[in-house]
Amino acid sequence: MDLILKYFPELTDKQVQQFGQLEALYKEWNTKINVISRKDIDELYLRHVLHSLGIAKVMPFADGASILDVGTGGGFPGVPLAILFPNCQFHLVDSINKKLKVIKGVADSIELTNIRTTHSRVEAIDETYDFIVSRAVTAMPEFTKWVKGKISKKQNNILKNGILYLKGGDLTEELKQYAKVKAYLLSDYFEEDFFETKKVIHLPMKHK
Repeated sequence: MDLILKYFPELTDKQVQQFGQLEALYKEWNTKINVISRKDIDELYLRHVLHSLGIAKVMPFADGASILDVGTGGGFPGVPLAILFPNCQFHLVDSINKKLKVIKGVADSIELTNIRTTHSRVEAIDETYDFIVSRAVTAMPEFTKWVKGKISKKQNNILKNGILYLKGGDLTEELKQYAKVKAYLLSDYFEEDFFETKKVIHLPMKHK
């Protein structure tokens, strides 16, 4: 939890409490439904919570923003972002229903009211959002096909509406077809070794 306060010192008492409860809740849920590896659960705040919040360093969402989290798994990056941005709406989608059960359990326990979950493939979602977030569920060309037509027309944020993707490694080949893509190095924001090769990829996308 000290790790979160190190980089986000302006948290309200409620946010501190919500973030502080995550470790015990995920450890408890993980014994019933495995959503986080054993190695990672001991470093939950570094590898999952702070990693998710890397998106917030790149894009501090304006109040009222709507965000779709694709292939959310146990709720990352959606749950930490929803805690940090209580005035934004988050829609967490996964094709594996039992993972969503964990998210609902965690959200209920910490009284997180600005998220909803849907058990579905993202292609079947018929709504639009300011941003679509995810953690490396597939290569970008495939991902853009999945989410095509799901970007809202109205611009309210400092970055153009589109995809905010958490990914690591050399992405030169994967991203070469996109003229307007930008990679933000998480090592510019966080000093821990874990973030050395991690990035947030911003790809603006047009409305339908």
